[in-house]
Amino acid sequence: MLILLPPSETKRDGGEGAPLEQLLAESALSFPELNAIRKRVVAATVSLARKPKVCAEVLKLSPKQMGEVDRNKAVKTSPTMPAIDRYTGVLYDGLAAMNLDENARKFLAENVMIQSALLGPVGALEPIPAYRLSFDSKLPALAAGSLKKAWAEAGRKTLAKKLKTEPQLVLDLRSEGYSALAPLVPAENTVYLRVVTKGENGQLRALNHFNKKGKGEFVRALAIDAANTNAITTVDELIAWAASKNMIMERGVEATAEWPTELNLVVSGVVQKLC
Repeated sequence: MLILLPPSETKRDGGEGAPLEQLLAESALSFPELNAIRKRVVAATVSLARKPKVCAEVLKLSPKQMGEVDRNKAVKTSPTMPAIDRYTGVLYDGLAAMNLDENARKFLAENVMIQSALLGPVGALEPIPAYRLSFDSKLPALAAGSLKKAWAEAGRKTLAKKLKTEPQLVLDLRSEGYSALAPLVPAENTVYLRVVTKGENGQLRALNHFNKKGKGEFVRALAIDAANTNAITTVDELIAWAASKNMIMERGVEATAEWPTELNLVVSGVVQKLC
């Protein structure tokens, strides 16, 4: 199973891992074929950070967030930590990876990738620095003009190659903005997960805050039950597993030529603990 997560704008400080410039030089991250783009995006990020006022405007930072500029300025040399631990925010608070046991974290290492605006897709336990960048951030020094133009085609090819080599169930939990940085080719065993609630009239309604919380708790539940979830290879098996955990999961909108089949995780308006 391949689970694709969005990143978070908020990050945890610190780390004890090798700096990013060393990781890129040693091709220590997944998909080393993306390293040329990674280096260009990193260089453009550092370049922008050398102009604090412009950087703050581009990244929409408040005066209290100016420390993010310093983070970006040092992004090549600052210490790193596992990506799944670096990100904070609603989704990652729901996942709470730091207090998972060894087997659950192994599941994350083997099955989860995070779509970074800075580095493209990275493994859940692969080391990354603290930084501030969003899928729609504009980097003046980036020749491609936008992060979508920089990442989309290479990201699409990279994921397609991986899935051709290693066919598996793909569960896309990224926001649409981050999905666009590495689009998935619609396929039978590829689904886009939405967290929704069902009204009294039976109509499904999209969620925002609880969407992120629900996704985090869902991935946590998958990781905790790794002994069983590692054997899941189809959408039907995933739906059956969810039912066994008292989760409501339903097929949604069918695939189009450009977008995979959607799967709905139906929750109450206030998300209950899934695990």
